[in-house]
Amino acid sequence: MTSPVIDSTLPPTDEISDEELTEIGRLLSIGRCFDLSVYKAKCMKRRVAIRMRSTRCRDAAAYCGLLRQNALELDLLQKTLTIHVSQFFRNPSMFEKLRSEVLPPLFRAGRNGLAESLRISCLGCASGEEPYSLAILLREHFGRELRRTATTIFGTDIDAETLEAARQAEYNEDRLKEVPQETRERYFRRHGARLRLIPEIREMVTFGQGDIAAVGGYAASNLVLCRNTLIYFTRPDQERILNGIADILPPGGILVLGKSETMVGDARLRFAPLCTMERIYRRV
Repeated sequence: MTSPVIDSTLPPTDEISDEELTEIGRLLSIGRCFDLSVYKAKCMKRRVAIRMRSTRCRDAAAYCGLLRQNALELDLLQKTLTIHVSQFFRNPSMFEKLRSEVLPPLFRAGRNGLAESLRISCLGCASGEEPYSLAILLREHFGRELRRTATTIFGTDIDAETLEAARQAEYNEDRLKEVPQETRERYFRRHGARLRLIPEIREMVTFGQGDIAAVGGYAASNLVLCRNTLIYFTRPDQERILNGIADILPPGGILVLGKSETMVGDARLRFAPLCTMERIYRRV
């Protein structure tokens, strides 16, 4: 997840009061069961302003009126509030750390009978670039381990339309900036103006709809990636999410956060840093 593009022509976020944001949150809760309160208000106001500009609403009161009358706008607003943008092998050094130091011990644990399978979860997976990057990494470097250990990769996101795009696995060139040419040629095929992943990689990843804020819905995993997502949540909810992840990781399980994220609150007691630079933590 990344910050939205800021347009100087948008209504200033300070013109959206806390009370108006609360009312917008109430409408989303009633109409779409979407909890706005767990997200940082400043970020949400900025994204609401994007939709206000798009709909030519003069102020937040007019926009609330539109939301009450227009179900489609509720859908568009929720999509804007949870917009995801990613790319393949984002932060290549993190993927290299997974290859060299994280995945080998996880596979060895499975081979030694400490785990019957390896389960990887990508929370907030957007249109699938991150879980597919992991699938490529595994296919490139852990072919023997994949034959010995049942390995599954799950990608979850709150937006159903985004998940459908992930299943299609077709991407513009800009999403592959970090992918070496030989890897492109091996795992992607030209599909019109876009590039599509080959079936062997697509079939390694399963996608499902899930809200990161709903910690009870997390699946038990050995490795969890939750990158560039926590920054949009309030501190109490960051702590709640981190504890929820700790609950579904076994001792020795791994959590990867984004470069601008870190442990907060008592969740810090449940993880030990494995690589602080790459924000990789081991469940204690």
